[in-house]
Amino acid sequence: TYLFLGGVTFFVALYDYEARTSDDLSFRKGDRFQIINNTEGDWWEARSINTGENGYIPSNYVAPADSIQSEEWYFGKLSRKATERLLLLPGNERGTFLIRESETTKGAYSLSLRDWDESKGDNVKHYKIRKLDNGGYYITTRAQFVSLQMLVKHYTEHVDGLCYKLITVCPTVKPQTQGLAKDAWEIPRESLRLDVKLGQGCFGEVWMGTWNGTTKVAIKTLKPGTMSPEAFLEEAQIMKKLRHDKLVPLYAVVSEEPIYIVTEFMGKGSLLDFLKEGDGKHLKLPQLVDMASQIADGMAFIERMNYIHRDLRAANILVADNLVCKIADFGLARLIEDNEYTARQGAKFPIKWTAPEAALYGRFTIKSDVWSFGILLTELVTKGRVPYPGEQNTDARTHQRCLIRMCCFRIPPPSRLCSQLNINFRKLIN
Repeated sequence: TYLFLGGVTFFVALYDYEARTSDDLSFRKGDRFQIINNTEGDWWEARSINTGENGYIPSNYVAPADSIQSEEWYFGKLSRKATERLLLLPGNERGTFLIRESETTKGAYSLSLRDWDESKGDNVKHYKIRKLDNGGYYITTRAQFVSLQMLVKHYTEHVDGLCYKLITVCPTVKPQTQGLAKDAWEIPRESLRLDVKLGQGCFGEVWMGTWNGTTKVAIKTLKPGTMSPEAFLEEAQIMKKLRHDKLVPLYAVVSEEPIYIVTEFMGKGSLLDFLKEGDGKHLKLPQLVDMASQIADGMAFIERMNYIHRDLRAANILVADNLVCKIADFGLARLIEDNEYTARQGAKFPIKWTAPEAALYGRFTIKSDVWSFGILLTELVTKGRVPYPGEQNTDARTHQRCLIRMCCFRIPPPSRLCSQLNINFRKLIN
């Protein structure tokens, strides 16, 4: 039985795609498909109108033919801040534009347009596109259009009240697919090739690798005994469902020891290394604030999903091109079975990032994640400096001194308040 999406059977490709398995279809942007079955998740069975071949395609790479979603200038749900980040990228000229869903008015759209003037320099103007009762669209009532396509055509030819004509559609980056391929979740170790070692930690290594000879991925290899394979697989099933553009997607796992975790490859590495040794050394405050905003966006999603990160710090944030930040390693800290780590002491436990109730009593909540986010902000503004320099990352007494230093940051040491805090924290720890 062929099942269709609301009677719409023809879709158009938004991007190029190279097949990763023998069951996939390769296609080019603009190719058309008939959808055969869309009931099995993120990979749809389709027939290519161009070649006549049948196979699976990633559902987020196609849109209904002749719909607004298939237009190159339509970016869907995109925040104002993310829009400005895209339009202000180097290489975009004045007049670069996109259309997105309005954040404030349901059913309306926003036209965002890169501009320049002497007082502000490069900036972005936003115009609300309102919908008429009869189905038309307008920015100003004197110029009404039967479709968004007609509106775009008009403003590419006439300024007509805008700050500038629409010149060029904003370039977009091809999105990540949801998973590596259809039914590629628990994968054989032999399907992965470890290409370049990127880093090493207390519990394993991180590699740039290749899956199935076709797809660049990041591979985290865990030392045997780091965590129970059964507990990991159960947690990974939850992690797989946490999908947000500010979270590093979990693609696949090798669930037998040594455990392999396969994720999206982020070309700029960890935020910590990026700030200390990469291009991040030269970032200005507005760019750092934007990166913090991206991390906060991802953490807000984790909170909405009733999940907890437990190990939020710059080392667990990954960076891609154009200063895109994504949160990694969410939830894994709960599964670590190392005695030194579970005792919440020693060099392996990130005590300087950990909230008091979590460090002292093991009470991890989204509130303790908020504390860790605050410490991460200090890493951002100091370009990767270790929090509380001079303190060793060892035990609860270290944490006590760190707490006092945080609370007394702007208060001279002799302050009565600092003395009282010191007494109170000593009582708490003892």
